[in-house]
Amino acid sequence: MFLFYDAGMHGWKNQKMNQANGKQMYYGWKVVAAILTLLTFTSGLSFYNHAIYLNALATQPAFNVSTASAAVSIFFLSGGIAGLWVAKWIRDHDPRICITIGALICFLSLWLLAYVSTNWQLFLVYALFGTGFSSSSLIPATTLITRWFRRKRAIALATASTGLSLGGVILTPLSVLLVDSLGFTVAAPILGVVYVLGVVPVTWIWVRSDPESMGLNIDGRIDEPRLAAIDVYGATTEPVSPKAKHEASQQKNITFGQARRDRFFWGVSLAYIFVMMAQVGGIAHQYGLAREILTEAQTALAIAILPIASIVGRLVGGWLVDRMSIRMFSIAMMVLQALSLSLLSGGFNVITLCGGLALFGLSVGNLLMLQPLLISDAFGVSDYARIFSVSNLMSSCGTAAGPALLGFVYATSNNLYTMPYAVAAAAAVLGLVLFLSGGKIKKQL
Repeated sequence: MFLFYDAGMHGWKNQKMNQANGKQMYYGWKVVAAILTLLTFTSGLSFYNHAIYLNALATQPAFNVSTASAAVSIFFLSGGIAGLWVAKWIRDHDPRICITIGALICFLSLWLLAYVSTNWQLFLVYALFGTGFSSSSLIPATTLITRWFRRKRAIALATASTGLSLGGVILTPLSVLLVDSLGFTVAAPILGVVYVLGVVPVTWIWVRSDPESMGLNIDGRIDEPRLAAIDVYGATTEPVSPKAKHEASQQKNITFGQARRDRFFWGVSLAYIFVMMAQVGGIAHQYGLAREILTEAQTALAIAILPIASIVGRLVGGWLVDRMSIRMFSIAMMVLQALSLSLLSGGFNVITLCGGLALFGLSVGNLLMLQPLLISDAFGVSDYARIFSVSNLMSSCGTAAGPALLGFVYATSNNLYTMPYAVAAAAAVLGLVLFLSGGKIKKQL
């Protein structure tokens, strides 16, 4: 498989002219803005809205909290499995088509969700919903960022993935208002329409598959035209400059077959099963935890701490990761996750609760961003979608199990959250140990 460095003379000349006129702006930042918007709608109307949808369904005689929680697990598992197909599609085709199909599937799922009346219907619709979410959210989004950026990949991904938190801050309260005022049967299809309108237009107006499709170099760099092809082992079809050859070696285009034989791949992937188990479980039960100490009004304010801290942490983390070892930063965030969950398990007072939620939010914002960054940094661009989709499928198992595990521990510990959050902290520590077992990122030269 070859990586071509010919960016096209026309695109190269345009970059030179734009720079000379002082009008240079790398198009990749428009892609970042589009993905930020896209992720705001996909996360806000799916991940953060599950509690709204399932609480509305749980009021019906046919459902209860247990079956509703099982539906969420099916959502994450079906999304992880569908991600394998999504990775193959976006490797060979325009990612915008995949994103559009995913958005339409989510619209259909939300429309059908308003009319489900049996458990099997609920589970089927949620499996469909997870498939649509996977097709229109993280896998295509992170793949696009990886293709458009190399030197500033961390800050680009941090900026774009801020949409994951903004969805919970902006769209979830609006969804509550809509469901309360119109009823779930009317509100759910409307939210499906909002999903499509928030995702599809911005995707087709601003998103492009990669820099080469516009005659640009990755990162918008103005370099000499590079006219030779360099394969992943460094062989060339014709002479190239030393600079071009060095950049090719740094790109580290590793195939999935090579990645799965690498200890680092398994360290990251297995670690993220438990990292996401702790993260999603902790997020899912934060409302109940806060209610043990606070009034309902105080709780409504307290649970806003986590998404706000997540946004701040992700933006600061994106800046820091460009200036230090990504592996060391990941270790620091996993340690912070374990410490914050331990603090929350203490249930001491309002100060420790709010401080724990803030620290937990800082880790949430960064750990979700770090998984695709670690994969792209270790294995490069060419087979990124497939490598990440397999790693994401494994972490989806932890994502699906987290809320259920903490709920089970809660039910068996006198309905108190001390033990559930201690279990989450233990899962975070296990994730850290597995990550350390993967060793350092190898320099593929």
